[in-house]
Amino acid sequence: MLQNLSLGSLFKFKSNDSINIIKVCYLGYYFRIFKLQSNSHRFNYFCDMYESKRISSAQNPLVKKIGVLQDKSRERKKSGLFVLEGFRELQLAIKGEYILDTVLFLPDLLSEDTLLGLLDVSVSRPEIIAISTEVYAKLAYRKTTEGLLAVVRSKTHDLNDLHVPSENPLILIAEAPEKPGNIGALLRTADAAGLDAVIIANPKSDLYNPNIIRSSIGCVFTNNIAVGTTSEIIAYLLKKNISSYCAALTASKKYTEVNFKGPCAIVVGTEATGLSQEWLAASEQNIIIPMAGDIDSMNVSVSAAILIFEAKRQRGFL
Repeated sequence: MLQNLSLGSLFKFKSNDSINIIKVCYLGYYFRIFKLQSNSHRFNYFCDMYESKRISSAQNPLVKKIGVLQDKSRERKKSGLFVLEGFRELQLAIKGEYILDTVLFLPDLLSEDTLLGLLDVSVSRPEIIAISTEVYAKLAYRKTTEGLLAVVRSKTHDLNDLHVPSENPLILIAEAPEKPGNIGALLRTADAAGLDAVIIANPKSDLYNPNIIRSSIGCVFTNNIAVGTTSEIIAYLLKKNISSYCAALTASKKYTEVNFKGPCAIVVGTEATGLSQEWLAASEQNIIIPMAGDIDSMNVSVSAAILIFEAKRQRGFL
């Protein structure tokens, strides 16, 4: 709740004051009082209020609702909400301008001041709830996440809404990845490389699966992500004049012999079945990573990392 207040009788500020924000706790409510300077050099004073609540029982309806959101993809899609866990993950969600619905914290592990400092830069004003050790033990997957969970509104990732500002994009495409851990690792690699976009073709899991959030350490919030069918994505690449280079065992060149300097997408499939024939038919060039052992494939996230950073090397990153 944001209200314009008349605070002249309570606080005296001068135009050269260095204090911009005052935090106050009163009767379980947290207030932030701050000033905004107008074009006429006058200051407007605003008050931003958080109400502190507490849940101590693991049988609380909200606790049960959060448990369902963690376990059920259908419920996440129906409600448009998901659950994240951890300080770093919440930081990255805030950086990604996600709307926070509810934030829960364990006071024994995280102070109110630290939490409010984190929420200062959020675009939303969530309900803040202190929880008991019993509730935290029920909801937290990891015991080293600083006593922090949040219910967050999901974003849409429609391919038609994908905006790639670069005129020379480098994109990662993963077709039908099944394991949340692999998706998370791909997103970490994409973030590390600063890719322009990650596109998931024919997804088998929703992006806000808790295992994807955990394994990506929050990089699901920092990447420019879209989802679509293989046919839709191929059509998108053709429309944007982006070449696709498909990781495959047949009709392939060594990845070091391919020029990745132009607008391109590196396409990877599953370890079990590889890429579909539709992708192989649309490929500008199939690419392969030479191997010296007995196996003919690596973990998809490892392969993607090798290919991505070769493309980054060619583009002057290394």
